Amino acid sequence: MKLHGQHIFLRALEPSDIDLLYHWENDTAIWKVSNTQTPFSKFILEQYLSVAYQDIYTTKQLRLIIETVPTDSENKRTIGCIDLFEFDPNHQRAGLGILIADKNDRRKNYATEALKLLIEYCFSTLNLRQLYCNITSDNEPSILLFQQQGFEITGIKKQWIRSGSAFKDELLLQLIRKYTSAE
Repeated sequence: MKLHGQHIFLRALEPSDIDLLYHWENDTAIWKVSNTQTPFSKFILEQYLSVAYQDIYTTKQLRLIIETVPTDSENKRTIGCIDLFEFDPNHQRAGLGILIADKNDRRKNYATEALKLLIEYCFSTLNLRQLYCNITSDNEPSILLFQQQGFEITGIKKQWIRSGSAFKDELLLQLIRKYTSAE
């Protein structure tokens, strides 16, 4: 299985990622899309990293780091992460989330490439039948990103996410693998 694309590659978490994780998990701007409400301590993140090597069948989740492929003019850079969560091998499905942390790295097709690589991994290696994600209805760039990879809006959770004193709808998007006659 290849988790390497033209411009990015996906890799497992390393202990040296602690400072990045600490920064990302405690960035309140990211909390809006990750459904987080409290900060994480380095201690908790170190504990998470200490078991991150465990098999997805045990932990029911997988976080991969997104790094750029080094070029002649630039060293590799860690730009984000992509997660599988609620991994359910019995029903052959998992939730999916992605973060490109720095706004300057967005809209450069890094997320598209990472998503393609992870979809292929999920369908080919993990033998999943479907992937899903939850996105607030006002997050048009994320909705478009997932729709361009074949995800379809299959449900709306009305006034699901509180944002200040208002509530936002959350969309459920699904990608169901199409089987070939050889399968």
